[in-house]
Amino acid sequence: MIRPVTAGLAFAAAIALPASGAAAATHPSNHAPSHAKKPVVVSDVTLPAPALKSIQPTIADDHGIKLGGVGSGLFPGDKPGEFWMVTDRGPNGQPTVNGVKVRTFPVPEFAPAIVNVTVKHGKASIKKYMPIVGAYGKPVTGMSNQNVHDETPFTWDGLTKLPFNPSGLDTEDLVRTRNGDFWLVDEYSPSLLRVSRTGRVLERYVPKGLGLKGADYPVVDTLPAILASRQQNRGFEGLAMSSDERTLYLAVQSPLANPDMATAKTSRISRILTFDLRSRKVTGEYAYKFEDVTTFDPKVNGDQSQMKISGLAYVGPGRILVDERTDNVTRIYQIDLSRASNLLKGRYDDPKTTPSLEALTNLSGIRLPAKSLLLEPNALVPSLPGKIEGLAVLDRWTVAVANDNDFGLGDFGPDGKLIDTGVASRIVTVRLAKPLGSH
Repeated sequence: MIRPVTAGLAFAAAIALPASGAAAATHPSNHAPSHAKKPVVVSDVTLPAPALKSIQPTIADDHGIKLGGVGSGLFPGDKPGEFWMVTDRGPNGQPTVNGVKVRTFPVPEFAPAIVNVTVKHGKASIKKYMPIVGAYGKPVTGMSNQNVHDETPFTWDGLTKLPFNPSGLDTEDLVRTRNGDFWLVDEYSPSLLRVSRTGRVLERYVPKGLGLKGADYPVVDTLPAILASRQQNRGFEGLAMSSDERTLYLAVQSPLANPDMATAKTSRISRILTFDLRSRKVTGEYAYKFEDVTTFDPKVNGDQSQMKISGLAYVGPGRILVDERTDNVTRIYQIDLSRASNLLKGRYDDPKTTPSLEALTNLSGIRLPAKSLLLEPNALVPSLPGKIEGLAVLDRWTVAVANDNDFGLGDFGPDGKLIDTGVASRIVTVRLAKPLGSH
């Protein structure tokens, strides 16, 4: 089994239980600032980046890669300044080898991990590093699950194929319940996971008919089958939980390849689902319309496929925050699903429907969620990297965001060691100009 980090970082002996399900309990103040005319940064910290081999000694060669990717998810901890975060599948790249783009895994042994971080006096420290394991304690790894459905994995140089692993996870967001368990979303299937307080996968919910066999934990095929048509590396990316812990909100990062990739690349429609935690069933499916990329981010030259959802956070009944972004620009929107059309089990879950939901340009028959702009983090902090994927509500006046630095993955030298991009992992906390719910 992977051992917890012991060198150079402070760790908690056990995971403390949350004091309350209310977001306001995680921040010391729930009152308006006296000069609230525009958003104000109240904290901007850089996270520690130990060598991967130092935190997972079973790694044979980390190729000089340090811990990163922890901003893939962000959730308030039990105390002010405390956060739960999650890595994605680990270091991976997509170089062109012999004229073909391939998916590489420089450290195939890496296991996605849940990380407990504390921010105090302007500094961040890692209190707990918890690799995700299967039913028998074996690390799940971040490797591709199935041939055809997932990308073929290769070694760091893109020359040698690696084996698929049906237990592998590409985790992208998380929430934590009052009893200490976690719920996470994954991009591969896409899937929803329940994980114990010790990092053990208890169950994984996948699309109906996926046929995922051989995983080291229970797999339940109960999600809408249409979700299996997600684009590669564009599965579930955002997750939020209601304060009564009865409902989860899940977001597909990009439009489904429905009926094909050509449709997905030009579509402006993704999907947000609700999942009932008592019945363990999907109860809602809603269309989410992306902004027009030509005005959102002129740098990408009109490429609508660059638009993504990368995080969710709960505000109130039916109301959530959505992190909508490209790799250059992020905007946080507040949406209200209460009057939006519930498309679950309707014609748009049938792959034979023409035109598909993703192919629609006229949505006159579908009520979209009410949507309003809350925050533009990159405009507020110009030095903040564009890939903001973690989003958390701390109280009515305060939100936090975190970036995914992709483990600093750049080029590799002739010795196989990483030439790091130098992009750090950061958490930025912002006091809003208006309280949530008033936008």
